[in-house]
This record gives sequence, C-alpha cells and structure tokens, in this order.
Amino acid sequence: MGYGLHMQLGDIGNAGAAAEGKPLDGVRILALEQMQALPYATQLLARLGADVIKVEHPSSGDLARGSMPTMVQPDGGKAGATFLRNNLNKRSITVDLKNPAGRELILQLAPKFDIVAENFKGGALTRMGLGYDDIRAVHPAVVYLSISGFGNTVETPYGAWPAYAAVAEAMSGVYEWKRQPHQPPSVSPVGALGDIGTALFGIIGVLAALRHRDNTGLGQYVDISMFDAMVSFADVVVNWWSMGERPEPGAGLKMIMDGFMASDGWFIVQCGREHEFEKFVTVIGAPQLATDSRFATREGWRTHIDVIRQAVLVWAADKTSVQACHLLSSAGVAAGPVLSAQQVMDDPHIDARNMLVRIPRTDGIAEPIVVPGNPVKMTGMADGPDTMPPMLGQHTDSVLISELGLNADDIARLRNVGAIG
Repeated sequence: MGYGLHMQLGDIGNAGAAAEGKPLDGVRILALEQMQALPYATQLLARLGADVIKVEHPSSGDLARGSMPTMVQPDGGKAGATFLRNNLNKRSITVDLKNPAGRELILQLAPKFDIVAENFKGGALTRMGLGYDDIRAVHPAVVYLSISGFGNTVETPYGAWPAYAAVAEAMSGVYEWKRQPHQPPSVSPVGALGDIGTALFGIIGVLAALRHRDNTGLGQYVDISMFDAMVSFADVVVNWWSMGERPEPGAGLKMIMDGFMASDGWFIVQCGREHEFEKFVTVIGAPQLATDSRFATREGWRTHIDVIRQAVLVWAADKTSVQACHLLSSAGVAAGPVLSAQQVMDDPHIDARNMLVRIPRTDGIAEPIVVPGNPVKMTGMADGPDTMPPMLGQHTDSVLISELGLNADDIARLRNVGAIG
C-alpha cells in the first residue's frame, strides 16, 4: 500500500451513509498553517469533506513536525506528535511566503479556493503581502480565516505577543480561579484547550461565512483570537465574579465537584442541587447526612467535604471506579471514572463511537500511533476513512500542475529561485 492519499486508516462507521458523501464535499481550503489551532480546525473540516491544501515552509515545514515524540516518514523526514494528530486528510505543498515568487504563487492559488486560512502571529501575513485585503483583491468572494493570539481587526496591547494555548488559557482567568492556595498555577491542565477550543470557534465562523456567501455572494474576514475564545470557555470566571461569587483560590464552588477514591483509582462526582445531594448520600450509605444540619446548605457541603469524602471512601472501597459510577448514575447522580490513557483506548464507548484512529508507523515500530477520531457524528455521513498525514511538500508539483497549469520547466524555475521546496 502506498502513502499519503493512498493509505486509508480506520473503519468506516455508519457505512450505510458512505454513498451520500460528506457535507463539505466541494469546499476547498488553502491553509497557511502551523502547530495546532488552525491545523485542528482544517483537519476537522477535511473530515467533513473539505479539500485542504496545507502550505508549509520549504525547509522547516510546519513547526509541529519538530514536536516530540516523532515518527520518521518514508522520505526520511520527522513528523512530530502534534503534526501527526492534526494533519490527516490533507495535501502538503511547500512555498516560501517571504519569497516574492512564493507570494505570487499564493495569490495565484487563492482564487481556486473557497477559504484561505492562516494562524501566524497577528499582522504577520499582512506584512508579507498576504493579508485579507491582499487576498480579497484577487478573490473578492474569499472567506479568510485568521486564528491568532489576540486578533487582527482591532488594536490590542498584546498584538505583538506570540501566543501558545497556555498563554491564552492563563489570561482567561481560569488558572487563577482553579489555583490552590500558596501554589503556582497548573499550566495546560487539559492539553491544548486553547488551541482546540479556538479552532472550534474558527470552524463556526467559516461555516457561517460560507452560508452568508451563499446568500449574498460576498466573502468576509473571520478573525478569531485565542484570548477571546478562552474567555468564552472560562465563562464562569467573569460571570460569577460580577454576581458576587468570589471564592478564594482553592476554596472551590458551592457544590460537590470533587474526586473520590475507589478500589482501582479515582472517580469524580458533580452534585450541585439539594435533591442530587440527597440521592448521593443515600447511594453511598450515609442517608443521615441529608438531614444533618451541617449539610443544610451548599456552603456546608464544602465546609464539611471531608466527612463526605470519608463516607465515599468506605462505600467505594470494594468497588471499581466504573462500578461506583454505574451505581451513582443509575440513581441520577452525575459521576465519571478518571481514566488512564490505556483505559481510554480500551473503553467500549470509544470503540463503539469510532473515536480512535490508528496510524501505522513508517519507521519500523510495530505499535501504531493512536490519535482521536472525528467527534462529529451525523446520520448522513460516514466516519473516515482518514488518510495519512502528508510528507513535507509531498504534493507541491501535482498541485501546481493541476491548479495553475504549470509545466516541469515552470516548477524547476520556481525551485531554482527558492520559491518552492
């Protein structure tokens, strides 16, 4: 079996819908992208049917190729974990955006695509002559998506700052809100929330802009700030503060949202209402707590959480975390086991939902690389099959020939001047 577009991965869930195609079939995206925020967005759009051409630097490629750990691809190049999990179903071309001939190539390619997307530092593409106004001049109907730390369309004191996911997460207020007393903040507590969360807003924006273009014929600029996105995700921080709820770091919410120990590990319970509390303490064999004056208020739940924790510890000592959660859930109490990576990969729900894709390694290691599948399930769309992440510049020649009608001599001249790799 070949590589790239010829190597398909995974089973097709909902196989009966395969003949219906995918909802974004025919939508074309030219992605000037790197790392995770935009690559995740374009990968999800590709899983929904869009054709994505990824533009990379001729020598270094997407910076995510250098992330750790890595897999060696068939051309000898390294593909890092961040690259591998965000670039399924794409084609790669290499263009030097700072080279005048490279810039001209992008301006020639842009009108062939519905969406031009970029996630460079704010203002960087404009300085290269590839900002929204530059692309719109050659393609008035373009939907142009920018994902950056602090946006491009208004002045901001942080506009010149580089930003990774953790920076935007920290600035949202959620780190301080969850920080334990006298402890530094826990950075990136849930992986790349700043990247993936921002990506989802980018997807919403471009889909809305495509719908608007269908109705009006007009393209537009979709400008997504990671900082804005994380303030939206951390919505309770400013909302509760404005309503007088101002807990000290580590004090917790006026509810039970805690981890408890079972025989094989941890599980969590979220209980925020009085009727839920009564069910919770009844299930754990401590119904007397429901009428105990110490627990008459939600503040009391928090003040005396150690009493609840001890009751749960005794009750769950002979139960696995999944068994405990089954019992709680059957009584209407929200609970979930704290799964390890191996448990996630072995979970029957994850298997039933086709939520893992196994990428065969190309460097002699037998065990495949596992990445998340498509979380968007639709009755009229089959999952997958996904295709291998591309090698650097794997499709440069074929794309330039098919899209721009260049011949071998044209491509050689571009290579000689350093415009392409």
